[in-house]
Amino acid sequence: MDTRRCLVVEAIDVDVVVIGGGPAGVAALAQLGDAGLTAIGFERDADMWPTARAVHFDGETMRSLQRLGVAEQFAGITVPMRSVEIINEAGEVLVHADTDRLGSQAWSDHISFHQPDIERLMRTVVDAAEGVELRLGHRVTGVHEIDGAVNVRTVDREGAERVTVARWVIAADGARSETRQRLGITGEKFGEDAQWLVVDGQLVDAPGYAADMVQLGAYTRPALWLRLPGTRVRMEFMLMPGDDPDEIVTPEAIERLSRGVLPADRFAPDRRAIYTFRGRIAERWRDGRIFLVGDAAHQAPPLFGQGLCAGMRDVENLVWKLDLVARGKADESLLDTYESERKPHATYWVETAANQAVIIQTTDPVVAAQRDEFIKAHPEASAEPSAPPLGPGLHEGDRDERAGRLGMQPILADGVRLDDMVRRRFLVATTRELYDGLSDDVKSILDADDETVVLLDPAKVSQLLDDVGASAVVHRPDHYVLGVADTPADLERLVRRIPTLAPSPAAVAAQAN
Repeated sequence: MDTRRCLVVEAIDVDVVVIGGGPAGVAALAQLGDAGLTAIGFERDADMWPTARAVHFDGETMRSLQRLGVAEQFAGITVPMRSVEIINEAGEVLVHADTDRLGSQAWSDHISFHQPDIERLMRTVVDAAEGVELRLGHRVTGVHEIDGAVNVRTVDREGAERVTVARWVIAADGARSETRQRLGITGEKFGEDAQWLVVDGQLVDAPGYAADMVQLGAYTRPALWLRLPGTRVRMEFMLMPGDDPDEIVTPEAIERLSRGVLPADRFAPDRRAIYTFRGRIAERWRDGRIFLVGDAAHQAPPLFGQGLCAGMRDVENLVWKLDLVARGKADESLLDTYESERKPHATYWVETAANQAVIIQTTDPVVAAQRDEFIKAHPEASAEPSAPPLGPGLHEGDRDERAGRLGMQPILADGVRLDDMVRRRFLVATTRELYDGLSDDVKSILDADDETVVLLDPAKVSQLLDDVGASAVVHRPDHYVLGVADTPADLERLVRRIPTLAPSPAAVAAQAN
């Protein structure tokens, strides 16, 4: 053995190391590059995963892609979901909801895609960005925090070891995260685990289901259906006692399980895999300078399609905070708000999806009949849950329920989406009257701050103000509402909570001394 190939051969200093080259990891690299930070991503697989896993994201995710300037490209390789349904054992449609419309984020609320297409496009964004790169075929073998930095040891396909020194690490290395395991972080379980078969492929000259997304509450075998771009479809089937794992993936078995929806002569599968419906939340999302995102931090059954969306929210929440701290625009205490804000938000979706899985997965005909009657009588109870607020952090949700929630994005009269004007900055939207009531000192610090945009034009702010029912609203760079105001005093309080405008704890301490 040539021992020279196993020596540490280089050390590179960057702002961030990202572990994992899946959607959340690549999104983190792209966002870090867009923010002007330096970063290296390490992905253990040399080639991109060839088949789909995630298949759905929402308007908030499209808004993240809009920030990167590629949302229109993504729209070209995705399709909006037109409708969703819940169907019972007898084939009755218990709930039907039309979803083909623009939502509050100025994009469709439900979008289907083929994951390899999405990952390929995301990687081109990283390739084009300055200061960031994704290294394939590099396995992370150790992560150690030393002297205010993190040493990340990797080994490549030739066996050469390297150490990369980073200020922070983002671990996006999936549900089986080796980083999480190395840190000894355990997780909380939600609901009961269940084995399911997922089948992806091309369905040609066969109608499938009319709705684009269907939850099939069949007590003899619960299932899911999704229509994807082009002729692609996905079906998932809960495994039952006595199933033969080898037989159940055959074309004949798939036709039988789908009740003829996926005929063997018209459906060409490219993925057949048995996996586990599970709900998990990591007990800790941060260990010093190391942050967990995506499936490394949370996993949910796919009933509401929030898995990838949640990972993208993690990245959106974290990157702007790292950016401000790295540039000395905010105190490091801002990073404490990542877990406190994101963990309760993600936990809500995991718990809600786990509860919905219990409803759909029942195999008791009596319980299923009772469920069906309840849904028929109360269809509103089966509507998609409203998005929750963030947990405690940099917002005034503790004093006003309108704060800590995702803000809307208006489409202006000329067709421009507002984020294209604001970019990665704080937004103060208010009336001219309220702004004029601010002190000259507050106006001057707002005018001097490049990290904050002030909008007073009614054509640009009226929808934002109507949305919260206030005379002023402050949005954070991740589009969540910091707070709302109706008086100059309240608006001044909000403005002084913007980290780039607030004195740092160190400055306050120095002033006190």
